[in-house]
Amino acid sequence: MGVVILGTGSCLPEKIISNHDLEKRVETSDEWIVSRTGISTRRISGKGEETYKIAASAARNALDVAELTADDIDLIIVATMSSHMLMPSCACFVQKELGADKAFAYDVNAACSGFLFALDCGDKYLRVENNKKVLVIGTETLSSRTNWQDRNTCILFGDGAGAVVLEYQDNNRGVVASNLFSDGRLWNLLYMHTAPSCNPALAEEDNPGAHILMEGKEVFKYAVKAMEGAVRDLLTSEQIELEAIDVMIPHQANIRILNKLVSRLGIEQEKVFINVHKYGNTSAASVPIALDEAKREGWLKRGDLLLVCSFGGGFTWGASLIRW
Repeated sequence: MGVVILGTGSCLPEKIISNHDLEKRVETSDEWIVSRTGISTRRISGKGEETYKIAASAARNALDVAELTADDIDLIIVATMSSHMLMPSCACFVQKELGADKAFAYDVNAACSGFLFALDCGDKYLRVENNKKVLVIGTETLSSRTNWQDRNTCILFGDGAGAVVLEYQDNNRGVVASNLFSDGRLWNLLYMHTAPSCNPALAEEDNPGAHILMEGKEVFKYAVKAMEGAVRDLLTSEQIELEAIDVMIPHQANIRILNKLVSRLGIEQEKVFINVHKYGNTSAASVPIALDEAKREGWLKRGDLLLVCSFGGGFTWGASLIRW
């Protein structure tokens, strides 16, 4: 018995920014970006493509695949760190957009690991409320949180949204287990300030603004080790051999992290789905966008064992196993 993914969906903004476009903004080059990140293009939101709107579009696509309507949804969980507003939550805006009047809704902010954390919340909820249906969405407009003069970060990030519909079923499919972690001691290696405080007593003098700041080399080292550890511990606890994994979808951070992780795990490259070259790092949207694309491209068939893993600011990281 398990919590099954009934449908997947995604939404990507229309505007495409290439590495050659970035050459006109900062001191960089297509060769430099590709060699260090594997990224060639990324999607950037335009007018009418706010975080909650692309989230709602991804959700509609997932609902269509699941042959459900917004009226069927009881809970909406949105993973994001780039919500349109601090309040109301992005999830409440999505509920409004969908007309999902009977659903309650809330956000999860675990940076790039947000979708895995939100998926775990949905899984746990449905194991108690077996007759419900849950919509889990990862959505970001990181273009609104990027310093476009910082060549170390502006080359990495993109916008997009991905969604899944969950239901509890009496069979051997669904979420097998998750293994999630956080370490707030390392926050200053990857973080983003909020707007300056209105309370002078709480204001930080060196607040550079609400954009992403990162120590790339340090993040690289922690990201690979953390995801590898989460995966190995999860497989050990579930008594599953790595060879049993049919498909792996890691967080699409950059190609060097992905290649190093794949090498350390020893999993066959042919089993690993990668689309970072097209979309860049879309944070909480990364895994569900890749999941939807992998499904549409025929990577997943019924009964396959899927491994997903992620790492993000906080630090947060983890891995999940899903029987498709």
